[in-house]
Amino acid sequence: MKGVVMAVLLMVAMVQFMAKPGVEATVTCPQVTSALAPCLTYLTTGAGAPPPLCCSGLGNLQKMAQSPADKQVACNCAKDAAARVPNIKEDAAASLPAKCNIQVNFPISKNTNCQE
Repeated sequence: MKGVVMAVLLMVAMVQFMAKPGVEATVTCPQVTSALAPCLTYLTTGAGAPPPLCCSGLGNLQKMAQSPADKQVACNCAKDAAARVPNIKEDAAASLPAKCNIQVNFPISKNTNCQE
């Protein structure tokens, strides 16, 4: 379950990187969940600020997912994981990029279209 919640966090970060498929992806779902594992408590409670390790993992994931294919894989991994965790707080997921000082220009949601 911890990995699933972390993947949800990835969704939050990766939505900003949504892209059309192209080059073969190198980012994997296990990498995504590992990077986001420290965000689990924040995503399920929405309380306080995300821990520094959460923001660090989010930043590392952002750096790993540079190609359009990697961005799409990361987005889909996070979205799939989020769908399996019923207690994810949508408002906490939506606020994560801002609280980690990561710029995003669109809403973050479990309903994100990772194909765009």
